[in-house]
Order: sequence, then structure tokens, then C-alpha cells
Amino acid sequence: MQALAAGERRALMRLIALYGPGLRRYIAGALHQPSEAEDLAQELFLRAWRHAGRYDPARGAVSTWLYRMAVNLCIDHNRRGRFRRFVGIEDVPEPEDDSPGAEGGLAARQRLAQARDAIAGLPERQRRAILLKAAGGLATSEIAAALSISEGAAEQLLVRARAALRTRLDGEDRP
Repeated sequence: MQALAAGERRALMRLIALYGPGLRRYIAGALHQPSEAEDLAQELFLRAWRHAGRYDPARGAVSTWLYRMAVNLCIDHNRRGRFRRFVGIEDVPEPEDDSPGAEGGLAARQRLAQARDAIAGLPERQRRAILLKAAGGLATSEIAAALSISEGAAEQLLVRARAALRTRLDGEDRP
């Protein structure tokens, strides 16, 4: 982080290589429009570049700092999206996959869509916690730090989120 704060581009590249994939997965899961995840991930790393000097290792790990920024960016982005939908200027929805052989993975895509819908239906705090765990691969202590809550509260959010997801997904599997 010191190298990043000093403006060293290689430090930014190492940061992106180390944390980029998990952050992109988290952001894609946290956004109402997953197709916007790459743009938001780029914004996140630009902010990390600009504000690297503000990072305080005494307050948490680099991953916690990055995921906290990602949580805030996603919240802000989704709020702006709700306003755009309210005003009637929402983007066109993502197109369906009609490429050759697309039916081969239809069952897997349907299951993934069910899981995404179930996650999207969770209360906001549970959704953030489960996405930080599943997409970001964060430990409970890191989730607590990223969400500015206690470890016990983070664990309870995860327990409730998992239970709600099991209930919803098991209910969809039954005829």
C-alpha cells in the first residue's frame, strides 16, 4: 500500500491481480445490473489508487479496506439506479444468450438464475454479507469489518441468509 500511495503503477497491478477477481464477483452479485460490474470495479481501483494514502493498517487488512469501498460503491450505484428506474430512464435489460449450443448449459444457467433471484430477494444486509462471503471469499471477521458491524452480527447475518436461501431454493426444486 505504501508503494501504491507513492504512485507506483506496479503496486496497482499487483492489487488488481490479487483482489480483482473476488471484488468483481462481489460487485456483480451486489448490483441490480450485473453487467455494470466491470465499470464499477474499475472505479473501485481508481479510488484505491487515489486514496491509497488514507489506508490505515491498524484499522484492518487491505482486503477489508477494498471490500468496504466496494460495499459503499454498490450501495451508491444501486441507489442511483433506483432513481433512474423511478424517473423512467433505466437501461435496456440484458439480452438473452442465443448463441449456438446455448441450450447445453440451460439447466446450470437456470439454477444460477434461481440462486441470483434468491440472493436478490434477501434483506439488504443479509445479501451484502452472503455476497462478501461467497463472491469475495472473506472471513467472518473481514465481513464484520467491511460492514462495520461486530463479528457476532456478521455471523448471524450469514446464518439467516443461508437459511433463507436454503428455504427458497429447496422450495423451487419441488414440483
